[in-house]
Amino acid sequence: MASTVTARPFGETPDGRLVRLWTMHDADRGVTVSVMEWGACIQSVRAPDRSGVSSEIALGFPRLADYLRDEYRRHNPYFGATIGRYANRIAQSRFSLDGVEYRPQANEGPHLLHGGAEGFDGRLWSATPLDDGVRLEYTSPAGEGGFPGTVRVTVEFTLIDGDLTLETRAESDARTVLNPTNHSYWNLAGDEAESAAGHLLRIDADSYLPVDDQLIPIGTLEPVAGSPFDFRQLGPLDERLGQNHLQLERAGGIDHSYVLRPPQDAERLRPAVTIQHPGSGRTLKFATSEPAVQLYSGNALDGRFLGHGGRAYGRRSGIAVEPQHFPDSPNRPAFPSTVLGVGKRFTSSTRMRFCTFDD
Repeated sequence: MASTVTARPFGETPDGRLVRLWTMHDADRGVTVSVMEWGACIQSVRAPDRSGVSSEIALGFPRLADYLRDEYRRHNPYFGATIGRYANRIAQSRFSLDGVEYRPQANEGPHLLHGGAEGFDGRLWSATPLDDGVRLEYTSPAGEGGFPGTVRVTVEFTLIDGDLTLETRAESDARTVLNPTNHSYWNLAGDEAESAAGHLLRIDADSYLPVDDQLIPIGTLEPVAGSPFDFRQLGPLDERLGQNHLQLERAGGIDHSYVLRPPQDAERLRPAVTIQHPGSGRTLKFATSEPAVQLYSGNALDGRFLGHGGRAYGRRSGIAVEPQHFPDSPNRPAFPSTVLGVGKRFTSSTRMRFCTFDD
């Protein structure tokens, strides 16, 4: 069943540019998704529980001004944002490409995180309506954030039969590195006062990437078996977070890249992550074309930001699921390449299915 798509003004940037909010509503499934042009950001998702009652399940703000505040930019949790040019971390904010060293802007100590201070999340994207969603486009000029090449990127958000699909495409006029993702946080309880640590998780991964004390991958793949990172069977997040493990200590919880299993048969998308909330029955299933997914258990959320309902987002208020390539790939030849060549097209697809236990 097709969704209805509407747009309305959501506010203005400090220099007077209009930002619109695009809302997709699937009446049959009871799912509503709103995406704003600032940062190509998922601002709101409402989905029904097992009784058919719809509530907010994505962390975010009710006003554009909340996303533009200096404090938000300084302590950026990237609520719902499209991340680029490079999601996750690049060690020492440097990499070499074709014999040339590039030094993108560091924004996490000496390292680059989520594209740095001039990332996609802080840009105004242009919008084109689609039958079941919206296409957002942004052209990143050569040198922006310290990255080579002018990159034109599009993200299509569509809502069909309760499935939110993100189709990302990009091209560059010079060889560059690219690793975009979406950085939404989820709390399926539909209650901002409830911690997401009580959710159940399954991750379709047999290994993950251990990190050093600055959350940079050490370069090896570690089996999840026998560790708190083993979510191959559906299990409670809080039970794993409470275990004694060096990797949990380093990250203050989970902030790690899981290496997904290859897709089965002719499926282009591989199963990635399933999240369930026992109380409401809500379930969120991720499938993606990406080789990995970063799981972040909301370790640094500290109550400084108030969400949709006016409650503070404290530690574990949401779980971020970020389909992407591996962190620090430009410095790790053994990792899947994130190089985008001239005349080549970057493509990525992620599907989020909103349902309940019985679906």
